[in-house]
Amino acid sequence: MILKKNIKKTFYLFLISHLLLWTIIPTLSNTNLPLDTIEALAWGSNLDWGFNKHPPFSAFAVEFFFNIFGNQDWAYYLLSQIFILISFFFVWKLSNEILNDKTYSLLSVLLLAGIYFYNFTSPEFNVNISQLPFWALTVYFFWKSLNFNKNIDWILFGVFSALGFLSKYLFIYILITLLIFFILNFKKYQKSLKGYFLSVLISLVILTPHFIWLFENNFVTIFYGLNRSGLSEISMINHFKNPIEFLIKQIILLVPFFIMVFTILKKLKLKINTKDEKILFLLSINLIPIFLILATSFLSGAKIRTMWMTPFYLFLGTLFVLILKNFINLKKINKFYITFLFFFFLSPAVYLTVSLIDKTKRTDYPGKEIARLVQNKWDNNFTNEIKIVIGDEWYAGNLSYHLYSRPIWTNDLKNKTVNLTDDQGVIYTGNPKILKKICPGVFGTIKPVGYCMIGRR
Repeated sequence: MILKKNIKKTFYLFLISHLLLWTIIPTLSNTNLPLDTIEALAWGSNLDWGFNKHPPFSAFAVEFFFNIFGNQDWAYYLLSQIFILISFFFVWKLSNEILNDKTYSLLSVLLLAGIYFYNFTSPEFNVNISQLPFWALTVYFFWKSLNFNKNIDWILFGVFSALGFLSKYLFIYILITLLIFFILNFKKYQKSLKGYFLSVLISLVILTPHFIWLFENNFVTIFYGLNRSGLSEISMINHFKNPIEFLIKQIILLVPFFIMVFTILKKLKLKINTKDEKILFLLSINLIPIFLILATSFLSGAKIRTMWMTPFYLFLGTLFVLILKNFINLKKINKFYITFLFFFFLSPAVYLTVSLIDKTKRTDYPGKEIARLVQNKWDNNFTNEIKIVIGDEWYAGNLSYHLYSRPIWTNDLKNKTVNLTDDQGVIYTGNPKILKKICPGVFGTIKPVGYCMIGRR
């Protein structure tokens, strides 16, 4: 058993180990960054208050790192782990305040090693990872705001709520959950109403530029999300099939988590005191978002993609430790640590094995080599730099990331051609058969993509 005085050291050792392991493994095993990370970097090269698929925060984050580290792949694996570690830290903070015991708080965080969102899928920085710290921070500062009613806590709650929403619109589920909890307990927290409205005002101020962008771009991001959920497929069966599939996947996904829980119990017996404010809060933030997204699927027939659930389980360990606290046998904690270490090292081992065996993944795409070939052909034909790449986020986005001039990525130029200057070299990527026919410059193909280069000779 780890001595109580060493619990904090163990927690930080876990954080550092997690960060190093999940930064080093994908750096060594992957040839190219994952799709969603390249996509965010493409958006980051041409920053705006929104993009065709998602709100802008993930693009802001990777562009910040690009300005520091450039096109070093390890930096974006590190960025992803930093976001995860921040979320772990605030799960730990809230667990300390609710459980009043650092041993139990440690268990709450270590249990998350049994949920694959926080290990196997964590190297791919995307909008789901981008939500994680803000989900944890929003919950933490909401709890602090309710209990201490300080303006600074309400302000921080408002700031992190807005940043979470700017990461992904699904963040609205935790915000609705917290509002429901506030309303249901309004009599007790009536004195906090002013602070809550202050947080809403702060959030709206931060979100205003994005709302303006949404209006100017015909709500393209929202329609993308609706299409991704399959709402365009009108079928009554989807109202039952999709929620059932969703539930089955969640149960399977949480099997390692429950195995870890069982290793430390004297006996399995749930004891839920519905009058305990802490239990009610944890039940709310864990169960209401899942119920809401399940209800969304049932009522609309929407397909809930598994990765969308990434932030939903952050406080699941805290909930189970609290309701099972009286049945946890700390004499069995060594058995728990062995199980934890098994899952902690199993996930990167599987990740590394899959990366080495399967060479058909996006992360095996030779993006750097293709950029070198494109650059050589450009240098042989033109005297100016490549300033703009046009095409989808993957092929054109990879060029934007790997080319040394860091050209701006865009889907298309639309009406922007009048703004181009003579020194702005442009590369179009896309269907080689079509590009070859219409290309007014130098054409080339690197299967399966065609490249049309237009520059100053």
